[in-house]
Amino acid sequence: MKTEVPIQRKIRRSKRQRKLAKRRVKKRAKKRVKEEGVSPLVEKYWLQRYDLFSKYDEGVKLDEEGWFSVTPEEIAVRHAERSGGGVVVDCFTGVGGNSIQFAKMCYHVVAIDIDPQKVEMALSNAKVYGVEDYVDFIVGDFIQLAPSLKITLSLEALVRECYAGREQIVWYSLFQIAQTITPNIIMFLPRNVDLLQVEELSWLSSPPLCVEIEKNYVNSYLKGITAYFGDAAFGKMELS
Repeated sequence: MKTEVPIQRKIRRSKRQRKLAKRRVKKRAKKRVKEEGVSPLVEKYWLQRYDLFSKYDEGVKLDEEGWFSVTPEEIAVRHAERSGGGVVVDCFTGVGGNSIQFAKMCYHVVAIDIDPQKVEMALSNAKVYGVEDYVDFIVGDFIQLAPSLKITLSLEALVRECYAGREQIVWYSLFQIAQTITPNIIMFLPRNVDLLQVEELSWLSSPPLCVEIEKNYVNSYLKGITAYFGDAAFGKMELS
């Protein structure tokens, strides 16, 4: 006697069903946003919160500007892997996205921000990740502090996040200041940055620096551009 085995067929949802499913997901997300009291200005970023901080639910703190400017965790990990593992200066630490990942892989981190509230949040976030003992958080202006950093620290890499809210900083002069500390520089830049201008920084340096430009994606979306200079370029300092 033959037993008929039912054939499992892949059920394809119609275009209308897919639209309805997306609408339901969006509706649930909107409800959660309302319950959490999230500002409409940062709603889009809140929905990506676990891309920014995987431990978000454990007490991570961000202000409105922090939502816009923090480096997504996946990219921050990439920067840390390319840093060489020594002493790192995070010149514009914000709420601490980069500093936390550097602290997990590097000997020590000096994290600077001019905003005391951001430094307070960055320290709190570092505690969430258990790395607060590996970071010195400093409230101050990097431009003014740079000369003392040159004297007191032996640096292997330096990160500059070129954002002020959502506006690009005039980063050429900051790059020159960074060079007085170390030639090994990692710059995280907006995705619409002029790549030719970034390349110019390398050959305008004296002596000219190696440069590697990397496009950074999260979930297939372009989030920013990273430029690696000096020994940070081409994996010379990459941690294995």
